[in-house]
Amino acid sequence: MILKELVSGLEIESSKGDLNIEIHDIAYDSRKAKNGSLFVCIEGFTTDGHKYIPSAINNGTKALLVQKDVEVPEDVTVVKIKDTRYGLAHVSHLFFGKPSEKFSLIGVTGTKGKTSTTFMIKAILEAAGQKTGLIGTIHNMIGDEVLYGERTTPESHDLQSLFAQMRDKGVSSVVMEVSSHGLELHRVSCSQYDIGVFTNLYFDHIGENELHHSMEDYYKAKAKLFSMCRKGLVNIDSSYGKRLVDDAGCEVYTYGIESNADFRATDIKSGTESVEFTVKTPWSSDFIKVGIPGKFNVYNALAAIGACCLLNVPMNAIKRGLADIKVPGRLEVVETGRDFTVIVDYAHNAASLENLLTTVREFTPGRLVCVFGCGGNRAGRRIPMGEISGRMADFTVITSDNPRTEDPEDIIKEIEEGIRRTNGEYIKIIDRYEGIRYALDNARSGDVIVIAGKGHETYQQFKDKTIHFDDREVVREILKR
Repeated sequence: MILKELVSGLEIESSKGDLNIEIHDIAYDSRKAKNGSLFVCIEGFTTDGHKYIPSAINNGTKALLVQKDVEVPEDVTVVKIKDTRYGLAHVSHLFFGKPSEKFSLIGVTGTKGKTSTTFMIKAILEAAGQKTGLIGTIHNMIGDEVLYGERTTPESHDLQSLFAQMRDKGVSSVVMEVSSHGLELHRVSCSQYDIGVFTNLYFDHIGENELHHSMEDYYKAKAKLFSMCRKGLVNIDSSYGKRLVDDAGCEVYTYGIESNADFRATDIKSGTESVEFTVKTPWSSDFIKVGIPGKFNVYNALAAIGACCLLNVPMNAIKRGLADIKVPGRLEVVETGRDFTVIVDYAHNAASLENLLTTVREFTPGRLVCVFGCGGNRAGRRIPMGEISGRMADFTVITSDNPRTEDPEDIIKEIEEGIRRTNGEYIKIIDRYEGIRYALDNARSGDVIVIAGKGHETYQQFKDKTIHFDDREVVREILKR
């Protein structure tokens, strides 16, 4: 593709060299740049792509997209624009042939519920006979094919490349988690969304060392999705959802339980393995069974129902898709063969942990035991999570999650500060394997042991290493021994 065609539509501040140069590839990592590449220089948080221009040129690159003034050899073409993050999304969208316009694209954003909602939508669309793509936290999928990525929302070039793969493999619809980082950093810019879904907004990813410095920044990042989609679907029971109805730049529908909404759940009945309710839509009233328990999964199901109804999916397919839904690492029961139950869940902030323990308490005949830690570089979560577990669980095992660059003992001390504000009983065991073993060794008949924080993850991150660690595998291994 000709460079002039790729940069068409961008506000070019200056250019130097031949804009008719042929581009065969786009790279934002100089190590992947080569002859025929357009190297896009991204200014990141830890490094600046402009510093690696000599490396890209040495690898054969003759075309650069920059946002700073640079000195290069005479035979290298340079196009300067204001924001190369947006520029990368723009040129990638064009280079791969505007792939998001070739299928129905559903984006789900919010603090909680994105993963479960996207899995539910995928299950419904497949029940309707559609080949469906999935992009999210756990993995990416093209139909039944599983692909693994590094981010919840891939970098714009990688996202457009993935869209192109999905288009070429004949998908009818793609559903994806859209993170606030993905929106703020232009990873999803230029994508054409048919439906945008807003689940909720809670205090998370906020702080001096985070991308968002306030809840207002966080909200504004999430709201960007609703200037990019044809129709929006918003949780009206969320205070931020109420605000978003007025701020959205698209046609908006609502869902909820407490408020009058376009898609509303009534007569909710939750069991140990499922939740049932009646959904009232603008077109009908129907009985729904969801194969995961909990009131918060009613919200997730309502989001999935609403999105699929707006895509004209038949209600019988919606019912079939939700009836047997399972989401890896979300209220996932690990078979023990014993007289107690073990559940693994991804809950890693205060709101998620509270929802999880509230749900599990409803079907716990014995003690509710909570095993959890907090990730490094996420200081604001620890005291609130300690308070919630101390207040809601009968016994807590405070342990490690992903300490990252921090000392695990320092993290545990902060969690302990929260739990001490309650009357909750607890023990501190730094090693996560040993913490899980303690809970299993001391389990009583009828107990439910919740192992929270990692869910589907299969690793543990430390300052100097990353090791394989899967809570589900650890439970099975300990019980087998």
